[in-house]
Amino acid sequence: MRRLLLTISIAAMLAGCGSGPSSVRAAIKPVSARKQAPDFELKDSTGKVVKLSDFKGKVVLLNFWATWCGPCKIEIPWFVEFEQNYKDKGFVVLGVSMDEEGWEIVKPFIEKHKINYRLVIGDDATAQKYGGVDSLPTSFLIDRQGRTAAVHIGLVSKGNYVSDITQLLDGSGAGSGAKGAD
Repeated sequence: MRRLLLTISIAAMLAGCGSGPSSVRAAIKPVSARKQAPDFELKDSTGKVVKLSDFKGKVVLLNFWATWCGPCKIEIPWFVEFEQNYKDKGFVVLGVSMDEEGWEIVKPFIEKHKINYRLVIGDDATAQKYGGVDSLPTSFLIDRQGRTAAVHIGLVSKGNYVSDITQLLDGSGAGSGAKGAD
């Protein structure tokens, strides 16, 4: 019985933190099906206002996450790597922490995990702009024109992210929606 409970707990942790669907990977949408990603104004750790529209012209991985979310912790090293590997190609990771405690808990987490990408503190209003983020992590891949090209809910493989990012960076994700769901 304990083994069954442990297996269920691990599966739940890997699937995502929240009440929404888990591990949903959407294909890159055709350009004609993409909608403008909602803009927002949130503050980073230095108090500077960050707007999504500041990144127009870049491919953006917009990641809603929290310090207490197990699958989020799995993705963070990937995002650190993506920021390093693709930043010179017009790519940026922007993390939106949904931690209610705010910077008090997020700043030490940034240092501990050596996060090299921009983070802001989100709120329910920001999540609602994106259709209500019911599960963490939830990531939106946004094309160079500021349109939502794909949404990943729950833990998605690193390879899927790499494929989608490279498609958007080289323009091959602009057509008919390259790949299906896992």
